[in-house]
Amino acid sequence: MKLLVTGGAGFIGSHFVLRHVERFPGDTVTVLDKLTYAADKHFLDAVAQKITFIEGDIADTALVKKIVKDQGIDTIVDFAAETHVDRSISDPFPFIHTNVLGVASLIEVCKAFPTVKFLHVSTDEVYGDLTDTDPPKNSDDALRPSSPYAASKASGDLLVLAAARTYGIKAAISRCTNNFGPHQALEKFIPTVIRTALADKQVPIYAEGKNKRDWLFVTDHTDAIETMMTAPEAFDTCRIFNVSADSEQRNIDVAKAILNILGKPESLLSFVKDRPGHDWRYALDSSDTRSLGWKPAVTFEEGLANTVEWYKARLGA
Repeated sequence: MKLLVTGGAGFIGSHFVLRHVERFPGDTVTVLDKLTYAADKHFLDAVAQKITFIEGDIADTALVKKIVKDQGIDTIVDFAAETHVDRSISDPFPFIHTNVLGVASLIEVCKAFPTVKFLHVSTDEVYGDLTDTDPPKNSDDALRPSSPYAASKASGDLLVLAAARTYGIKAAISRCTNNFGPHQALEKFIPTVIRTALADKQVPIYAEGKNKRDWLFVTDHTDAIETMMTAPEAFDTCRIFNVSADSEQRNIDVAKAILNILGKPESLLSFVKDRPGHDWRYALDSSDTRSLGWKPAVTFEEGLANTVEWYKARLGA
């Protein structure tokens, strides 16, 4: 397999690259990354001599076409995205650029190279939120995004689905719950709790902290993607795969668990004004993905301890 991994120096993408190179040494891997604030090329140091790294923008269609042609790419795995909801509320245009125009660019590449398989990585946020009693969302449910970020990802998904039907591109879509683990940008929820607690500063918690998220350890997500890539007819029918750990946690409980690991007092918790349009709860039905033989390997408790230790080392604590 000759892979192009977009966003491969980012949080989830870097873990995918590291594990894929280790497990499939016969494959060739090319990474395309814009190296924004959320990416770090050093995440890939362990495999730097085994991959081809190119700095660039997925919205640069000519560049991506050249990479696909020159490297003989047969599969694109698209992790490239702007992802932080708060940032999307204050300025949605970078999200539209990467998450919509960037996906449109990759579709154009697939139209030019019709044998290339395209796995687009999306999010549970495209479905909108749920009440405490709603069943988990499945891939047939309507898309009801709440934030500019979620809307941009939903737009990308719809572009992929339309291109599969209209142009016959070989595509599939993955939608996952909240990822956590090493390499995540410091502004995200779990890293924010860790870094502020380590500094003995007030830990900001929106509203009362009762919003619920289904937390998925990052390598469980990348393993699910590896499974999807070999699923029968996945790219012929543009299958949509949901990925979840079935590990719902309230934000306040996650924060308290981190404080407990760090030996910090709960008095550090500081409740702040809720953000606009804050989704209450996310949950996905991942039975289709599990039917392929995948299941999470890392418990929430194990993953959280691993994550805290990684950030302690990175932050010099």
